[in-house]
Parts: sequence; structure tokens; C-alpha cells
Amino acid sequence: MAHSPQEIRLMPSEQPRWVIIGAGFAGINLAKTLRRAPVQIVMLDRNNFHQFQPLLYQVATCGIEPDGIIYPIRKLFEKQSNLTFRMARVDRIRTADRTVETDTGSLTYDKLVIATGSSTNFFGNQGLERRASGMKDIREALQIRSRILFNLERAAATTDPAKREALTNFVVVGGGPAGVETAGALAEFKTHILRKDYPDLDPQLMKIFLIQSGNRILKSMSEQSSQRALRDLKQMGVEVLLHQRVQEYDGSNVRTDQGLEIPCRNLTWTAGVKGRFPEGLPSDQIQAGRIQVDGFLRIAGIDNVYIIGDVACVTEDAQSKGHPMVAPVAIQQGNLLGKNLLRELDGIPPVPFRYRDKGSLATIGKKRAVADLPGMRLQGFAAWLIWCFVHVMSLIGFRNRLLVLTHWVASYFTYEKGNRFITRNPEPKSD
Repeated sequence: MAHSPQEIRLMPSEQPRWVIIGAGFAGINLAKTLRRAPVQIVMLDRNNFHQFQPLLYQVATCGIEPDGIIYPIRKLFEKQSNLTFRMARVDRIRTADRTVETDTGSLTYDKLVIATGSSTNFFGNQGLERRASGMKDIREALQIRSRILFNLERAAATTDPAKREALTNFVVVGGGPAGVETAGALAEFKTHILRKDYPDLDPQLMKIFLIQSGNRILKSMSEQSSQRALRDLKQMGVEVLLHQRVQEYDGSNVRTDQGLEIPCRNLTWTAGVKGRFPEGLPSDQIQAGRIQVDGFLRIAGIDNVYIIGDVACVTEDAQSKGHPMVAPVAIQQGNLLGKNLLRELDGIPPVPFRYRDKGSLATIGKKRAVADLPGMRLQGFAAWLIWCFVHVMSLIGFRNRLLVLTHWVASYFTYEKGNRFITRNPEPKSD
């Protein structure tokens, strides 16, 4: 990739320069932990905002405003004097001379932390990658929202029954929390919004399919929670298709390895993620889209380079395949690495990473959720209240918490979704 040969402009400093690539959960928590460190921290990210990915599906299904789940990076660190932010896309790392190359220039580092997060994994299926919609970025969520509404508008206008069927079939691939929550949100949209906004469309025309390759949904949670979520989805009208692997999508039809074919112009892919990282790292340390690191989050054979968050695969741990690519892992790794770097400044040995699993949550709809917590499992309204509380408190900034909470309270009493705007032209879904 092309990059500028000039150096990125920074304020002169005699302190060691620590560069953090990525302003996700891992990078943000690392930087906060180092807020009093006697170093010059430079944070790089291709966006000028942090985004709360667990609620992207609510933006995509018209539940909340996008402003509620993004927060300006500069505002987040406006009081942290040892941190400088630069918006840049990092293209390559040159570990031999400790240099980071970006599309806006290069800079050297004394320590480097890569916290670049993950992207949608289509497992090499280029047809799916071109035509399906992932949901790892606020832009993708807005694109999905526009496509949902655009296709319903087209369905209301067309006289072709076959075209109307494809426009009103919604397929979600992947039975993890993101897929389950998206399918549930679409079911609530069908039940409470479709009849009001499109009175000339038979609500029964809108069909929602959740396709999962395995034998159950929410496989990372307990069997009890999985069965409850399956029951709730079916009660809400979602057709859950297990033991089906999507093989092809031409923009108009979804085909699985079991011979199933569904006419569809709305395919949302939540079936996998992979680490996203710049070039220049040793290929022998990359496995299954993640970078192998030791228990101290270091790459073998490279000094002063650390990997945290979704892109890191901790190999010196009981979980040989690495920890789940979820926010709590990223947060804990960011916090621990920050403390270890402070220990190093004080001449104290570092502590290895050990993940503390505080439980798993998934919501299916209003008053419908499941929670696997240490020592207990909850379902229904109680689990839903916990899910709401955890997600609101995890948002950055009082304004964002208030905005999202206000939307949820209003929706609880009215089932209204006020963000039904087509702000983008949906991408063509066929060649």
C-alpha cells in the first residue's frame, strides 16, 4: 500500500514514545491505565471515534441513533496530557528499525502495542464477501439499516410476487449473540413497525431466517440458555435453521450445503470474525487470523512489541485456541498490559494474563434475554434488565448513556423505532 514518506508531526518530547495502534476496547483501556506514565503516548486509528460494537445491531435495525454508540477519541483523552491522537491507517510495521508506516506518514517507537481489533470473516468465500453485509463497523450498520428500509420500499412498490418475496426475506447467518440479537430485533420490527409504516404490505410476507452451521445457537453459552433463546426466537416468528452452512449468495438467493435455497435481498453475516493487523509481522506467528503471543502479550523474538484484544491469541494459557474475541477479554488485556508496562518502569516483574470470565449475556427482544453468570443462570425479564444495565454502563460518556437509555425507555412503552432513515444508497447485491 502507498504511504507518505514524511514523518507524522508530533510535539517534541524527550520521553520514550509508546505507540498504540487501535482505539477499540483494548487500546482505550491501555491508554487510560497509562495516563500518568512518564512517556509520550501516540494513539493511531483510522477513525476519529471509538465505537461500541455490541450495539451495532440496534443501529442496523433502527433501534438507536448511531451517535449513541460512538465517541470522539480526542474528547475521550482531552485531559490526558501524555497522549497524542493521530487519525491514520497503519499499513506496515518495520520492527527492525522500530518504525510504523501509515497513509499520512511514518513515526518511530520505543514500544509498540497493536490493538487493531477484528473484521468480518467470510472464510475465503469471495461471493459472500462482495454481496453479504458484515456488522463490525458503524458504516456497515448504517448500510444495513438503509438496505432494510430501501428493500421494504421496493417491496411495497413492486407488482412482481417473486421480487417481493426476495425483498421481504431477511437472512441472518451465524447463531452467536450478534446473530441472535439481530434476528430478534428484526422480528420486533416486523411485529410492531411493519404494519404501521407499510399498511399495504402483508406482515406475513416478511420472513426472518437465522442460519447456524452447528447443532445449536449461542454455543458459547449453556445448553439451558441456548434452548431458551431458541424457544423465544421461534415464538417471535424467526425460522431457525440448524446444521446448515451457507455456501453461496448471488445477491438474490441464499444456498446452503444441504440444498436449501432462500430468495433473499437482505443477507447479514455474523458467522465469524478474524484479526485485522498491518503488514510486517512474522508470518510464523499468525494462525487462523490472529497473532500468537505469550502470557505477557508479547510476540516471540521481537522486543517491545505487544498484541492485545481480538487480534491476540494467547498461547501460554489453558485455552490453546485463544480467548473469545469479545470486549471483556480486550478490556482485561488492555488493563493488564498497562499495569505491566508501569511495573517495568518501576523495575517490577510483569504478571501473566489470566482471563476472568464474568459471564455471558444475550438479548432476544424486549424482556427476553439469557444470562450465564458465575453461580447462576437467568432468563427472561431479569436477564434482560441485567443486559440493559451492563450495556448502558459500558458506553463511554454520560450523553451516550442517556441517549441510549432514553431510546430504550421510549421503546419499552411504545415499541417505536424512530430512526427509520435511508441515508445511503444500498450497494448492488448482484453482479
